[in-house]
Amino acid sequence: MWDTEHNSGVLIYLLLAERAIEIVADRGLSKRVPPDEWQNIVERMRDAFRGGRFEDGLTQALEEVSALLVEHFPLAPGEADTNELPDEPVIG
Repeated sequence: MWDTEHNSGVLIYLLLAERAIEIVADRGLSKRVPPDEWQNIVERMRDAFRGGRFEDGLTQALEEVSALLVEHFPLAPGEADTNELPDEPVIG
């Protein structure tokens, strides 16, 4: 997560056993987005999870994080949108 060109990686960490949610943003993005904005995303995800809407909660969080990345790291004209990190979930 720390090896992107603009230090803009984001990890959404769900610790199901403890019912904990954490969003960890690399330094390039975390210095542009205030902590309360991250907390608001977590709270909306938590509310959806409490209502049994797990897919909706995670999808909304991913959309919100994507919007922050587009806002703060827009592509330059002609720049390819490459994925610098794997998208596969890590379960273990």
